[in-house]
Amino acid sequence: GHGEGDLPSDHGFDRSFALDASGADNWSQAPYMPYYATAPWFEDGEPATLPEDFYSSRFIVDRMIGYLDETPGDQPFFAYLAFQAIHIPVQAPASFIAPYRERYREGWSALREERARRARASGLVPASAPLAPLPPTAPAWGSLAPEAQALWAARMAANAGMMTAMDHELGRFQAALAQRGLAEDTVFVIVSDNGPEPNRADDDWRMRLWLATQGYRLDADNIGGPGSYAFIGPGWAAAAASPLDRYKFTASEGGVRVPLIIAGAGEARVSGAFTVATDIAPTLLDLAGQRDTPVAFDGRSLVPLLRGEAEAVYAPDEAVGLEVAGNAALYRGQWKLVRNLPPWGDGRWQLFNLAEDPGETRNLAAERPALRDALAAAYARYAGRVGVQPMPEGYRSTVQLDRNATARLLALHGPRLAAFAALLFVLAVVLLFRRRG
Repeated sequence: GHGEGDLPSDHGFDRSFALDASGADNWSQAPYMPYYATAPWFEDGEPATLPEDFYSSRFIVDRMIGYLDETPGDQPFFAYLAFQAIHIPVQAPASFIAPYRERYREGWSALREERARRARASGLVPASAPLAPLPPTAPAWGSLAPEAQALWAARMAANAGMMTAMDHELGRFQAALAQRGLAEDTVFVIVSDNGPEPNRADDDWRMRLWLATQGYRLDADNIGGPGSYAFIGPGWAAAAASPLDRYKFTASEGGVRVPLIIAGAGEARVSGAFTVATDIAPTLLDLAGQRDTPVAFDGRSLVPLLRGEAEAVYAPDEAVGLEVAGNAALYRGQWKLVRNLPPWGDGRWQLFNLAEDPGETRNLAAERPALRDALAAAYARYAGRVGVQPMPEGYRSTVQLDRNATARLLALHGPRLAAFAALLFVLAVVLLFRRRG
């Protein structure tokens, strides 16, 4: 929010350029959803206007380099670069998209298999880990017409181009640090906020109508460029999460397990240790020598893990819970208890052994009822401690999201819609009288 005390400038940042919306266009100061009138950017707590040559990833790094230039070279700093990549709308300069034009012609099923093989070969998942089935919301690639396949392949190419553009800009920021002699003393933390985005913008008539009124295109013409509105949908989202199950908005591994890269704080290696987002803040404070803080953290410092002094962050008998929109999970050692409400699941607790089955393909709840109930009790304790609200009977997050969106749409566009409806009514009355006359 951007009310009093809400912006980054109110929370310790000396300089900030922040977007107060769930997303926005990457080429201009335009909204990406119909319940925003504009893209509300703020610099140091004040409304800001974007430059004419704006592209989000490049601009964010440009601004951060400018802030770095204002900072004394011997002053420690914390820089937070919150890129819009690869949030919808998926947009990127054509030069970054071009290398991927033919990359995804085989479709999401082929990419899911390929990425699962690479994940096994790299040791990111066990060599015997099965591949999660394609979610029912994603059609079989072979069932699509050639024109639809070409469009979906172009959308995924734009997604890859946007990620590559962000990586390029991140490298430019690292080079700027190196030029100032700061790179060797800087710890880099790179993490995704959630699993891949399955939502699409072409399956709701209200969204299609709004996109048309805003001048957005959904086709492959100049895809990713200004005026283009691309997205990857559930098929490519499932491929991006492979071999894990599902994607964003769910408590399945595809929705919550994301890469975490920390560079500059230890020797290079891959760790399969379980960590959570709340571990990042205490880790950075520990690295900065601030182990004693007045704030109590749920998370743990990862420094012992990073320095090779420990192989785990949480003991096998420690439980860690999470919840989003009624979708919930409880982790304890190799075990995961998970419940996804409709339309993502049936609302029942499922039990998986993540050490063998990170794709959550074999539900062991019926085979291990005592363990299932013990973990369910541990989740109940977690939910009570942090204040998770129980979902009403029959709750569906998609229905609630639709209601929320409709309410925001009416609040923003209600007066104009009412005026338009009144005009139509007057015209109808006039036509009726003319016919009778």
